[in-house]
Amino acid sequence: MTRENSEAAQQKTREVCQLAPIMPVLVVREAADAAPLAKALIAGGLPALEVTLRTPAALDVIAAMAEIPGGVVGAGTLVTPQDVRAAKAAGAEFGVSPGATDALTEACLEEDLPLLPGAATASEAMRLLERGYTTQKFFPAEASGGAPALKAIGAPLPQIRFCPTGGISLSNARDYLGLSNVLCAGGSWVAPDALVSAQAWDEITTLAREAKRLLSV
Repeated sequence: MTRENSEAAQQKTREVCQLAPIMPVLVVREAADAAPLAKALIAGGLPALEVTLRTPAALDVIAAMAEIPGGVVGAGTLVTPQDVRAAKAAGAEFGVSPGATDALTEACLEEDLPLLPGAATASEAMRLLERGYTTQKFFPAEASGGAPALKAIGAPLPQIRFCPTGGISLSNARDYLGLSNVLCAGGSWVAPDALVSAQAWDEITTLAREAKRLLSV
């Protein structure tokens, strides 16, 4: 894979992160819920959808969501090269990982799957930067020191932009979105299990609209 391919993939990742202030982090247990859930979130202004590979239905969910107009569906919790290949085959347009290994990043390059790799420390962020990853996931955000820690990391590493995820909610999202090195934040509160199980799609759209109004400035 050429350096040009890596830069193109990073550009795609950055574009996905700039679609909305919040990227829904989705744990979907029933494939039948995929299409209406995607439509509800897209209607609320959150088109970038991260479907975590934490349920047996996840790949089917990605495949169903990939058919919904207006959305950009990615696969989260990528850990192994097998995860990458399965996610790409299911229709994922980007990937998200909690951390990064050589095997994982190489698989994403081979599969031409733009990756948002996870980092929690300056050293991890620098190693990813050496490989051309200028857009990264800060995870687990709250457990790693929250917005103050991410602000501190940003001072010596202004080349990197982040999507913080982990412990982020409506109450603290603005703390992150106000940072100059943050493109968006990942959150699961816009599609809680209870509302998905109840198929309360209108309520999820309302939550998405509320999240859409969170501004980075």
